[in-house]
Amino acid sequence: MAKILAVFGATGTQGGSVISNVLSDPELSQRYKLRAITRDNNSSKAQALKKRQVEVVTDDSSNPASIESALTGADFVFLMSTPSWGPNAVEDEFNTIKSIADIAVRQGLEYIIFSTLPSCSQMSQGKYTAVTAFDAKAQGEEYIKSLPIKSAFWCGAFFMENFVTQPFLGPNLNGDGTFTLARNAPATLKLPYIDAADDAGKFVNAILAEPDKYAGQTLCAAAGFYSLAEIASLLSKASGKQVTFKQVSYDEFKASIPFMGDLFAQGFAYLIDHGYFGPGGEDKVRWAVKNIRGKLTTLPEYFEKHPISL
Repeated sequence: MAKILAVFGATGTQGGSVISNVLSDPELSQRYKLRAITRDNNSSKAQALKKRQVEVVTDDSSNPASIESALTGADFVFLMSTPSWGPNAVEDEFNTIKSIADIAVRQGLEYIIFSTLPSCSQMSQGKYTAVTAFDAKAQGEEYIKSLPIKSAFWCGAFFMENFVTQPFLGPNLNGDGTFTLARNAPATLKLPYIDAADDAGKFVNAILAEPDKYAGQTLCAAAGFYSLAEIASLLSKASGKQVTFKQVSYDEFKASIPFMGDLFAQGFAYLIDHGYFGPGGEDKVRWAVKNIRGKLTTLPEYFEKHPISL
């Protein structure tokens, strides 16, 4: 009998990728019956999932009764959390993760696959505390590992989609019509990227195919690492505009961000000191990539499929 896989964020980037990749896999689509968990089951994306014979249920993650209903009868759950941005950001997001995980255990689910991130504050020994979304997910990972339930973790790189969804981090227009990509980091700093919409589910598929093999493991997910200078060059080619990279000070970069400047400036400072995935990050990614099903989209290929307009 097929296992029921409940997917949080089913109409978003990560959850949508999990669902699409399971449906496109001849083996896994038979082994798992999909349940899409979303805040609005009347949205166009939710309706599209229903047409693909995916069960769609509504959930309010702030309401334990709603979570209980969404997970009733499920066997596996893909759990992702939405960042909080208030003064208690880490605590608020962690409490949501904890609530869902506790209910999964209480209802007797077999397995949690959690979307995690490294802890910037822990890895830097308290130097960088503003990258709250990373810290909350890292705390969630540690808590899930303590529970009497099998679990595995996918740790996603920077999303290639961010070049579209976060224009405030894109290149700035200069007076002569050229553009400058500025960061408080050297041009040689390498960043990992993944086409999350297409490829996140490929890593999750590996876990679903062999859940016992990956129990307790973290798959660090990226298609490749690209230096800031390379990224500027790729943006030039993709947009047809001249884009150059410039290293600026912490304060200058922070001031250029319209909100939560410390979060982004500390994030890049952390990357200089520790790398995105921590020590041995590129080795961690190589191991994960060897275990997935399917080809990953490189950053140049992503720009070919999704032209950038500056």
